[in-house]
Amino acid sequence: MSSYLQREDFSLGPISYNEIVPGLFLGSLSAAKDIGTLSKLKITHILTIDTCPLPRTIVDLSHICTKFIQLSDLPKEDLLSHFNDTNVFIEEGLAKGAVLVHCYFGVSRSATVVIAYVMKKYELSYSEAFERVKSKRSIVFPNQGFVSQLKLYKELGYEIKVSDMKYKLFRLTMAADRVRKVKILPQNFMDLIQIDPGLPQCQPEPNTYRCQKCRRVLASESNLIIHQDKGIPCTKTYFIEPISWMNANQNIQGKLHCPKCNHKVGSFSWIMGCQCPCGVQVAPAFYLVPSKVDYTNVVKNVELTF
Repeated sequence: MSSYLQREDFSLGPISYNEIVPGLFLGSLSAAKDIGTLSKLKITHILTIDTCPLPRTIVDLSHICTKFIQLSDLPKEDLLSHFNDTNVFIEEGLAKGAVLVHCYFGVSRSATVVIAYVMKKYELSYSEAFERVKSKRSIVFPNQGFVSQLKLYKELGYEIKVSDMKYKLFRLTMAADRVRKVKILPQNFMDLIQIDPGLPQCQPEPNTYRCQKCRRVLASESNLIIHQDKGIPCTKTYFIEPISWMNANQNIQGKLHCPKCNHKVGSFSWIMGCQCPCGVQVAPAFYLVPSKVDYTNVVKNVELTF
C-alpha cells in the first residue's frame, strides 16, 4: 500500500499543456491523468512534482516511465537538489520518446524544473530561460524561492556538487528553516554534519584550527565559510560548517567547547545566527573565536595503515 496521501482533485480544470522544446511538454495534472492526451502526445516519460503521486491507472501503464518528487509549491522547498536527477530523467525520456513534466497547474514547480533543464541545455541565465519557456507557455510563474534557486543553479555551473560551498550554504539555510519548525535537525540534512577532523585520518588536511589550550584539531581549512568585509575576506570570526563534535544535530543553539579539554571555543545557532564584528550577519552560524584557537599547518592526526 502506498504511503503517500491520496487526494481528490475537484478543480483540475481543462487539460493544459505546451511543448517547450521538441518532445518536452510542460503541463498540468489534468493532462498527466488523461490517457487520451498521453497517447496523442506519444508520452513515454512523466515527471511529477506534486504533493501526491499519479493514480495507479497511469503509474501502472507498461509503456510509460514515471518519476515522482513529493514537494509543495512553497518558497522554502528545495527543488535545486533535484535538478541533476530531473535533467537526466528528461534527457533519457527525450532519447526514447516524449516527456511530460507536470505539477498541479503547470505554473511553478514543474515550470522550475523545465526552466532548469533549458538553462543547462542552452547555457542560459535564469531570465533568458524563463522568457524562452514563457514564450511557449504564457502562464509559467515560479515562486520567488524557486527563482532564487534557479539563479544559484547558474552560479553553480548548472551542476549540483555536494562539495560546492555555495550549495552547502544553500542547504544549511534550508536546514535552519526546518530546525525552526521541528526543533531538531531532520534526518535528510544529517549529511551537512561534517566528519570530525580531530579524529585520526589516513589523509588529514594540513591546514587546521586547533584549540589554543590543548591543541586538539577542531576544524580544517576546508570547513571554513568565508564572508566578505568590504570585498575582503574577513577573519574577525571563523565561521565554519557544523562538525560532529559540536552535537549541533541535537540542539538548536549553544556554546562550543573543545571535546578534549572542554575549553570554550565558540558558539552556534541554527535560528538566530551571529553578527560578525565586521557587521555581516551569518545565519545559521557555527563559529570559532579567533582568540580561542590557533591556525596551524602541522599534520599530526594521521591514521597509520599497515
